[in-house]
Amino acid sequence: MAQPVIEGGTGTRSFSADEGSRLTSPSIRVREPLLSEILTRVHRAKNKSDMIKILREENCEALQQILQWAYNPTLASALPPGKPPYVENDAPEGTEHMLLRTEAKGLWHFVKILVSEEKDEKGKIKKIYRPADPKIQRTVMERMFIRLLEGLHKNEANLLCDVKDKKLVYKETKDKKGKVIETSGIKGLSIPILKEAFNWDDDFKKKDV
Repeated sequence: MAQPVIEGGTGTRSFSADEGSRLTSPSIRVREPLLSEILTRVHRAKNKSDMIKILREENCEALQQILQWAYNPTLASALPPGKPPYVENDAPEGTEHMLLRTEAKGLWHFVKILVSEEKDEKGKIKKIYRPADPKIQRTVMERMFIRLLEGLHKNEANLLCDVKDKKLVYKETKDKKGKVIETSGIKGLSIPILKEAFNWDDDFKKKDV
């Protein structure tokens, strides 16, 4: 882990012993956790209350954005499904990599928004989406996404791929006898928990205070 940054003033003024005793301790700012680290803690939380506590303590705009993409049913990926071909960034945490919490402001380029639902001739529901960024070319968007993945720490890149394909939603795979043989996603995390943690309404918007 990177060493804490001590935030304090500059200058050469000396303080008397009496003045020094009245000074408050400097604040200490440690490295902010990767979003992948935060959601790993959520996954390991013992109950709903612990999940909500973690989400509120680590709340930031970027965390809300990726969870919106992953859980909001009116948002979908404008990118092809599956993991794109990219080179993982092997830089250690806190060194030469970008942070999802600072890059999330550009994620809107990669999503599309549900505008309506229609039934086809067989009665099957068809969802109609519009791109959030209608001006961007598909090939440009895909290259942008790959560059983002290659710049992020590998754990956050893997997280973003799962967010893109809505794989944060917990899922169990069972064999023919009903035995669970594989799990994926964040166990226990649900839309009601996200609404309570972030004070969202049914449209995934912040409620009026």
